[in-house]
Amino acid sequence: MTRRSLWDVSETNVEDGDIRINVGGFKRRLRSHTLLRFPETRLGRLLLCHSREAILELCDDYDDVQREFYFDRNPELFPYVLHFYHTGRLHVMAELCVFSFSQEIEYWGINEFFIDSCCSYSYHGRKVEPAQEKWEEQSDQESTSSSFDEILAFYNDASKFEGQPLGSFRRRLWLALDNPGYSVLSRVFSILSILVVLGSIITMCLNSLPDFQIPDSQGNPGEDPRFEIVEHFGIAWFTFELLARFAVAPDFLKFFKNALNLIDLMSIVPFYITLVVNLVVESTPTLANLGRVAQVLRLMRIFRILKLARHSTGLRSLGATLKYSYKEVGLLLLYLSVGISIFSVVAYTIEKEENEGLATIPACWWWATVSMTTVGYGDVVPGTTAGKLTASACILAGILVVVLPITLIFNKFSHFYRRQKQLESAMRSCDFGDGMKEVPSVNLRDYYAHKVKSLMASLTNMNRSSPSELSLNDSLQ
Repeated sequence: MTRRSLWDVSETNVEDGDIRINVGGFKRRLRSHTLLRFPETRLGRLLLCHSREAILELCDDYDDVQREFYFDRNPELFPYVLHFYHTGRLHVMAELCVFSFSQEIEYWGINEFFIDSCCSYSYHGRKVEPAQEKWEEQSDQESTSSSFDEILAFYNDASKFEGQPLGSFRRRLWLALDNPGYSVLSRVFSILSILVVLGSIITMCLNSLPDFQIPDSQGNPGEDPRFEIVEHFGIAWFTFELLARFAVAPDFLKFFKNALNLIDLMSIVPFYITLVVNLVVESTPTLANLGRVAQVLRLMRIFRILKLARHSTGLRSLGATLKYSYKEVGLLLLYLSVGISIFSVVAYTIEKEENEGLATIPACWWWATVSMTTVGYGDVVPGTTAGKLTASACILAGILVVVLPITLIFNKFSHFYRRQKQLESAMRSCDFGDGMKEVPSVNLRDYYAHKVKSLMASLTNMNRSSPSELSLNDSLQ
């Protein structure tokens, strides 16, 4: 016996083969053979139901007498569904929200594959655009919020000088020392500091040349006395600079929480530790091995170049980029490590009997690292044809691996650089000449707009993750 559906046994007052659809008040009569052209859709499956319980699993309500099926959905989008059943193609108007449309056709069981070619490119492009612009919008919101908070912190620190002895004088010194470019005095101080840093670095480099090394009494190479004078002058300047900033700091407890102040401290600590070690070695010859510690500490003078970050917007932006790009940097290292592991083993397998430089896997790691980063020292090269093909694949893979995360890191650098420039401009607009009268220039309207925009975006994401099947109009009623 042939199994019949509910349609074969029900008695209705309408013409056979017609059903009535009510979508949020939008009523239409549809032919069953039209719906059965697409049996995998919701309406197509509805025709094959054999019980009232099965019908109610697919619609919200069902009238046995009128054979009317009620769906609590958006009636404005249902005409697009009707057009699909008649033509077999979907069309998306430009004014529609692609995410609401996507949720709607998913409910009716219609695949996005049926979107016609005239609308497909625009539809999928509009779905991808928010994902591409999400980071930029989030970056702008973070930029506005972070800059606003930093300006308020700057203004709060400046207000701490009120009521203190010599408060106005200390505030002017604090602004001149901690904010390069704030005034003529701060620019002059900044230029002097940069010259001393560069002079110290150049002196250290020249001191490594044999022509500038003077042997001591034991014949060991020593420093040129002229360079020692420059070194001592630099240390004196760095020490004065750090103590001056500490003396005029608005909050002594927060002073060393600033990364730039820690860099200033680390630039002079090795000198004083070396001085103490040398005195101990001279007084106690049995501790001569401590002299090696002094030699290591002297090499730390190169980190004085980081002091330029206080005077360079680019270096500060680079530091912020590295701080907030640890995921991208980790991804880059992961890609490199995987590629190095694979190509080093392949090169070892091919070249271990032909090339002494690639006779061990650790040696192949070095070769693969140099090749994937496209440095190419040329100290170790494959000799066989298979090895050269492996090297070519390694180099090409390295280019692709390095390029992929670099774009994300560069975009973040541009964002932080722009934010830092805006922050510096806002700080320079503050006027503390006659006390705390002028508030920093901050566009509160933009700040509030970004906050509201962020809230609306969060609510939208919540709706996308858990779409409700209740219409908005009925919910409000």
